[in-house]
Amino acid sequence: MSLTNPSQVLLRNSELLYAKFPLFINLPEDGFIDAYIKLHNPDNISCFNTNFIDYQAITLKHDHATTGKVQAVFTSNYQSDICHDLVIIAFPKSKTELNFTMAMIAHCISDTTKVLLVGEKKGGIQSVPKLTKELFAHCQKIDAARHCLLFAGLVKTEKLSIPFQLHDWFKKYQINIEGIELTIASLPGVFSQKKLDVGTALLLRNLPDKVAGKTLDFGCGAGIISCFIGKKFNDINLSLLDVSALALTSAQESLTLNGLSGHVFPSNSLSEVTEKYNHVVSNPPFHQGVKTHYQASEDFLAGINKRLSKRADVTIVANNFLRYQPIMQEYIGNTRVITKDQGFTIYQAQLSSK
Repeated sequence: MSLTNPSQVLLRNSELLYAKFPLFINLPEDGFIDAYIKLHNPDNISCFNTNFIDYQAITLKHDHATTGKVQAVFTSNYQSDICHDLVIIAFPKSKTELNFTMAMIAHCISDTTKVLLVGEKKGGIQSVPKLTKELFAHCQKIDAARHCLLFAGLVKTEKLSIPFQLHDWFKKYQINIEGIELTIASLPGVFSQKKLDVGTALLLRNLPDKVAGKTLDFGCGAGIISCFIGKKFNDINLSLLDVSALALTSAQESLTLNGLSGHVFPSNSLSEVTEKYNHVVSNPPFHQGVKTHYQASEDFLAGINKRLSKRADVTIVANNFLRYQPIMQEYIGNTRVITKDQGFTIYQAQLSSK
C-alpha cells in the first residue's frame, strides 16, 4: 500500500516527529510506520486502532518484522503504563470522537507531550483550532499540502484531570418500534449515535414473519437490529459483527441494557465469520460517493452464501441508489423488493437449493 496523503504530509515534517515512545491513533498501515522507524528509531511505537482492518494490517506487518518495537491494540478504551512523548491522531470523521479520544489518553500523556492531528480537508479538519480551544494550550497549523492539514499542540492536562470512565461517554436513548421498547447505548463515532435512523427503522418494520435460530447482524453498529430481534422473537441465537471497536462495545452495552446476550465480534467483512446462519439481517455500512467505502458490503453480499444454512434468508436495507439486488440475486438466490420508502429499499434473498 502506498503512503496516504496524510502520511505524506507527516513525513514532510519529520523534524516534528521525533519521540522515544510515540502513540499513533487510527493511522493505517500504509508504510508510514516503517518510514518513521528509519527516521527516528524509537524505543517503542504504540498503535491504537478502533478499526479492525487497520489493526489486522499493522499486526500482520509488524508482529515479527520489527522485533517487538511496534505494539498494536484494537479496543474502544486505550490503556497504557507508558507516558507518550508524541501522539499522532488521524482526525476522526465524527468530531465528538476527538474529545472522547483526548479524554481517554489523558492518563498516558503530559503537558510536554506533542499532539499532532492530521487529516484531509474534506473530513473537516479545518475545525481543529475551534474544537481544541479548551483542551490545548496552543494549536498551530503546521502544514497544508495534498488536500490535507497538519496541526500541532500541547494539551492543558488540567482540563483532562477527571479520570476517564467509558460509561460516561455512552449516549443512551429510547426507541419504540411496533410496541417494542429498547434502550440503545452508543459511543462517539458510532452510526446513529443519538437516534434511530430512517433506514434501520424501515428494516425493523419489514423483517421476516418468523426469525429463529442463528441470526447474524452484519455491521451491527450500536446493536439496534439485534436488540429488536432478540425482544421480538423467541429461540434466537444472536451474532453481531462490526469493523469498529466503538460499535462493538456499544452493541454489547445495548444488549446488556435490554437483558439480551449475543456473540459480539470484530470482522473485516466476513473474514472472521465461521458459523452458518438461518437468518442474516443488516443495514450494511457505506459512504455515498466513495466506491471503496462500501466494497465491504458488496463483498459481504457476494460471500455470505457460504455462511448460510439450508433455506436461510438475508434481509437488508439500502439507499435506493445502491444496486445490491443483482449481487444478491447472483450469489444468494431469489431476491425480492419488500418495500421502498423515504429513499430506502428493503431486499430479501432466499438461499438457492444447494
